[in-house]
Amino acid sequence: MASDGRAEAPRTEKLMPGIWRLRLPLPWPGVPHGNAWAVESDGGIVMFDTGMGGKGRLRQLDLALAQAGFGVEDVRLVVCTHSHTDHYGLAGSIVKEAGCELWMHPRWEHVRPLAEDSAAALEARIEVARQSGVPPASLERYRERRQEDEETGIDILKEPDRDLVPGVEVETNLGTWQVYETPGHAPSHVVLHQPERKLLISGDHLLGRTVLFFDHGHSPDPVGEFLSSLDVVEGLDVGLVIPGHGRTFRDPEAKIAESRRQVEELLGKVPAALAGGEEKPAFEIVEEIIGPEMVKTPASAWVLQIVLSCLDHLALAGKVERVEGTDPQRWRLT
Repeated sequence: MASDGRAEAPRTEKLMPGIWRLRLPLPWPGVPHGNAWAVESDGGIVMFDTGMGGKGRLRQLDLALAQAGFGVEDVRLVVCTHSHTDHYGLAGSIVKEAGCELWMHPRWEHVRPLAEDSAAALEARIEVARQSGVPPASLERYRERRQEDEETGIDILKEPDRDLVPGVEVETNLGTWQVYETPGHAPSHVVLHQPERKLLISGDHLLGRTVLFFDHGHSPDPVGEFLSSLDVVEGLDVGLVIPGHGRTFRDPEAKIAESRRQVEELLGKVPAALAGGEEKPAFEIVEEIIGPEMVKTPASAWVLQIVLSCLDHLALAGKVERVEGTDPQRWRLT
């Protein structure tokens, strides 16, 4: 949110001839906006990511596009780096308005439960939190906050018209973009590389300000997937990174190194919280990592998904294990 409590207005910046950054507002504290990228193509544009859906948000996108001299009707193709709401939420509305196709990775369906039955999806998330040791009063406050927000962030649940997988090419006036699978942040995540211009549309895989997040519960080891995805991107010739949040940046090698450092730090802190033979639920580990005051804030829900993902990774490596028969679920060192 802006400092006066109002949502930020959409803004557009020309990155270079043929590419515009659409800076679209988001409702989350600490994440006031996200990027969609408009790239000229065939008399119109290809949209890479869409911004979040919801009341008035297609109008905000249209206002942002107008600053670049386009409208939603000029979209020739929608390409989503992954199916989180702030990257996919408007896809269905754009496709309906523009009559274009949507391309996205085939593992996009982790977003389906939220779009089809948001109440059930909320209760499923609360049950994971309960099993992780989140106190009942905190769970009830979380439920009340989420129930007050009737919007899911997804206008229309739109299936992709084409699977966005390696070998698929996205044609634009700036050249052809190659697809690389980069799961971890989300199972559906891809990046797009334009080799001649050394450009990388990175979604949330690499950001200028490194902030880790793993979408827990959709794959056995999102942390391991993320580390492998860093190896994939490190092998690309990239001069400029075009991210899903914040400004573009150079020197992706430094961001890759920082991401690895943060993962290794987490993979050290999580088992350290179980030292001395202690058995703990995941939420107690969250408190060990972020402290007793921060654990009372909404940030704890974010960190819980990260800690659960780290526990899965460490369990696969044989370093921690679940304590059978415990509820909430407790963990211990092996």
